[in-house]
Amino acid sequence: MTQYLLSVHSVDGEPDEAGEPMTDEQMRQTYQQVMALQTEMKSTGAWVFCGRLHEPGTATVVRMSGGERLTTDGPFAESREHLGGFYIVAPTPAERDFLRLGGRAAR
Repeated sequence: MTQYLLSVHSVDGEPDEAGEPMTDEQMRQTYQQVMALQTEMKSTGAWVFCGRLHEPGTATVVRMSGGERLTTDGPFAESREHLGGFYIVAPTPAERDFLRLGGRAAR
């Protein structure tokens, strides 16, 4: 079965439409929307797994150079936008409305 990756991007310190950081209530509502989306994906059988990633400041970059492993603290690229999480979905052909699911995951 074909699987698709739905990526969830975050922007550091992203304000709401009024330019203010999210309130506790807005965060609670966002969490409820995410849980509703996951419940829907699971009920249709499209959900395979998902994951939330830590903030970029906790990252360690690992790469090889001249046969040696090099590690560097922090994100590889300086950017306000980063990958915050992901979903792996495997909708059946009749359920391939993953663009709608992707739009909901992006909220």
